[in-house]
Amino acid sequence: MSAYLDEIKAVATLRESHKKTWASINPEYVTRMRFQNRFKTGVDIARHTADIMRKDMADYDTNPANYTQSLGCWHGFTAQQLAMSVKKHQGSLDKSYIYLSGWMVAALRSRFGPLPDQSMHEKTTVPDLIEEIYTFLKQADARELRHIFAELDEARSNGGDVDAIINRIDNFETHVVPIIADIDAGFGNEEATYLLAKRMIESGACAIQVENQVSDAKQCGHQAGKVTVPHEDFLAKIHAIRYAFLELGVENGIIVARTDSLGASLTQKVPVVRTPGDLPSQYNEFLETEEIHDLEELKENDIIIHQGGKLVKPVRLDNGLYSFKENTGFDRVVLDCVTSLQHGADLLWIETEKPNVKQIADMVNEIRRTVPDAKLVYNNSPSFNWTLAFREQVYASWAEAGKDLSAYPDPSKSEKGLMDEQYDTTDLAIEADKLVQQFQKDASQEAGIFHHLITLPTYHDTALGTDILSEGYFGDLGMLAYVRDIQRREIRRNMASVKHQDLAGSNVGDDHKEYFSGENALLAGGGANTMNQF
Repeated sequence: MSAYLDEIKAVATLRESHKKTWASINPEYVTRMRFQNRFKTGVDIARHTADIMRKDMADYDTNPANYTQSLGCWHGFTAQQLAMSVKKHQGSLDKSYIYLSGWMVAALRSRFGPLPDQSMHEKTTVPDLIEEIYTFLKQADARELRHIFAELDEARSNGGDVDAIINRIDNFETHVVPIIADIDAGFGNEEATYLLAKRMIESGACAIQVENQVSDAKQCGHQAGKVTVPHEDFLAKIHAIRYAFLELGVENGIIVARTDSLGASLTQKVPVVRTPGDLPSQYNEFLETEEIHDLEELKENDIIIHQGGKLVKPVRLDNGLYSFKENTGFDRVVLDCVTSLQHGADLLWIETEKPNVKQIADMVNEIRRTVPDAKLVYNNSPSFNWTLAFREQVYASWAEAGKDLSAYPDPSKSEKGLMDEQYDTTDLAIEADKLVQQFQKDASQEAGIFHHLITLPTYHDTALGTDILSEGYFGDLGMLAYVRDIQRREIRRNMASVKHQDLAGSNVGDDHKEYFSGENALLAGGGANTMNQF
């Protein structure tokens, strides 16, 4: 039986119960509006998308070729276009998500203006953007279904295949996909994290990413000066997010625990050890210390701890922060990840300095010795120079194999020589590009990456597109810059944005006017509408 037709019958029965007062209500119109607005609340969205992610995680555990992907979006419109484009070109939104980057929120959505990624933007901006994105995704549903409803009306009038169109309505794939949302370091203590997480979930977030940096000293993962917190502080925030999910009835909610320990060399606290070998004890083992042989060596207000049968002084900087021992990042990452998974996190995020499959795999394999099904969310970051990184990898591989590299500059002597455009068509560059193209597949197969994302691609895409258009339009090309490089390409790629009035909801609005006013409706989509040129 058809869900669409069943809904029409149910509304017709409801109308009859109101006798003549609802006589003007058309049950099919009501059904269409309900189908166009499937998700009534953000919590409905969070539950639905959490189920999607859980299914995808199980699929990945069965076969790591089943990895998922997303792009970071800074506006509801960019998220809408992402979802519509993936559905159009791939035929489905399966395994496709949206990422909400704290970096882009800070840089593009704060009322303070452009800000660095240091948790200085208004915390409510994140849930506001989640809500905005889902408003645009639901509008994409309404628009596409409206076109199918129009096909149905036409088929009924000219004897077309009505059943096939109703089947498309019944099996319509929504544009509402999971969002992985960045809560930074929690914007304060664990209560602040809980309150913000709750707002994010109420807006529709099914997956929240939280990092183990100090909240009031948070830095972008690809910048220096990162300061981590002891495990108990981080676990309190993981617990806070889980409680927020459970309070709102999103029992399948996903927590992504991010560790910045690979690049962080500082901590703010020396946690209190309660029993030998506990988490604070393990954390303190990584501190850089100086052994104290005589108490007279101590200066006024120096701090010492008893560690391994010795009195040691943690190395403290002038700003009061403590240093970790050099070359402990790998081990700290492993401990962070194992601890997070054992205390309620679902997925991991390891921030690295370069995209290197072996480096990621080495850490994941160590983690999986304790947690066999550990999975990563990985940032395919624009902060990496992907071209240079992979050309250097190929150069090193060929050097080890004894290949002739005389045609190329030595990366150890020429920092960016391999970036030169003259090398773009060389065998080395072609091989490097193949590795870039295969990176997601290889890393998912070999390094446990369940989800690949690019944090801020639409930031760069918007900047590049605007630069190209501005160069031509304000230069010699004039209007041809827009016509040739934008509009003509949109038309030939069959993009919905060509008919921007329709995409913005004009035709859906006309439908509603007809529902509400009948023949008296003043419609915008008549013969004089210039969109008819397309």
